[in-house]
Amino acid sequence: MDPQAKLIFTVSLILGTTITISSNHWIMAWAGLEINTLAILPLISKSHHPRAIEAATKYFLVQATASTLILFSSMTNAWQTGQWDIAQLTSPTSCLILTTAIAMKLGLAPFHFWFPEVLQGTSLITGLLLSTAMKFPPITLLFMTSQSLNPTLLAILAILSTALGGWMGLNQTQTRKILAFSSISHLGWMAIITIYSPKLALLNFYLYALVTSAVFLILNSINTLKLTTLMTSWTKTPALSAALMLTLLSLAGLPPLTGFLPKWLIIQELTKQEMAPAATIIALLSLLSLFFYLRLAYCATITLPPHTTNHMKQWHTNKPTNISIAILAVLSTTLLPISPMILTIV
Repeated sequence: MDPQAKLIFTVSLILGTTITISSNHWIMAWAGLEINTLAILPLISKSHHPRAIEAATKYFLVQATASTLILFSSMTNAWQTGQWDIAQLTSPTSCLILTTAIAMKLGLAPFHFWFPEVLQGTSLITGLLLSTAMKFPPITLLFMTSQSLNPTLLAILAILSTALGGWMGLNQTQTRKILAFSSISHLGWMAIITIYSPKLALLNFYLYALVTSAVFLILNSINTLKLTTLMTSWTKTPALSAALMLTLLSLAGLPPLTGFLPKWLIIQELTKQEMAPAATIIALLSLLSLFFYLRLAYCATITLPPHTTNHMKQWHTNKPTNISIAILAVLSTTLLPISPMILTIV
C-alpha cells in the first residue's frame, strides 16, 4: 500500500476514534464510527486476496447495520424525550436497540459470527487493530450509556459471549480465529461489569489490549498463522516463543501474571453486587478459554513436530525483533505487583 494512503487511513482512524469518544451528541458519535469503518476497510482489503475482500465486505455490512441501529436508537430517544445528549438515553426501546447495535459492533454473542471470519481474512497487524483500537469507540459508548442499559440483558449477553468464545475456540487450528474467540470471551467480562463499575471495565479493556498487542506482534514477528507453523517456532526463536507462552498465560488470566488482575477484581465486584452465581458461571466458563491458551502455549514451547511439515522451515527470522515486543511482553506479565498503583491511576 502507498505510504501516503496508509497515513491518510491511519489519521482517519485516530480522528474517528477521537470524535466518538469526545462527543456528547449522538450524530457526532455516529459520524466518528462511520469514519472509523470507512478508514479500516482499505486496510482489511489491501492484500487483494478473495478472503480479504470477503472480510472487508462482511465487516462493512455488519458495521453499517450497527451504525444504522445506533442512529435509529438515538432518533427514537430524541423523538420521545427531545434529548440528543448521549447520557440522556431514557427510552426503554432506544436502550434495547442501542444494546443490540453495540453488541453487533463489538462482536458480542449472539452477534459474533462476523468477527472470526473477518479476522481470518486479514493480516495480523490489521487483526490487532480490529481486536483493540476498533473496539474502543463502541466500548466508550457502552460506558457513557451504562446507567441506562438493562443489567439483565447485558449479563445474559456477557455469559453467552464467554461461553461461546471459549467453546468455539476449542477446535480451531488457525491462530487468528483463536484470538478472535479469545476477544469475544474477554468482551463478555467487560460487558458484565460495565453497569456496576465502568472504571473496572475500562481497566479490563486496557489490560486486554496490552496483552493482545503483545501476542499479535509476537505472532507477526515469527510469521505464524497456524498451529503447525507454531510448532516449529521454538527452534527458530526460543526467546520469542517463551515470551509468547507467558503472554498467552497472562491472557488466560493465570496468577501471578497481569491478566489475572481484571478477572480477580471483576469477580470481587460482582460478589459485592450480590451476583455471586453470575461470577461463578463466568469464572467456570473462562476455563474453556484457558484450555486453548494452554494448547497454544504448549505448541509454542514444548511440542516439536513429530512428522514432516508441508511448509518450508525457516531457521532464522527475516525481520529484526522490534523493541516494542519486548516492552509489551514485560508489561503483559509483570503488572500484578503494582496493581494498587494502577487502581489509583484508573
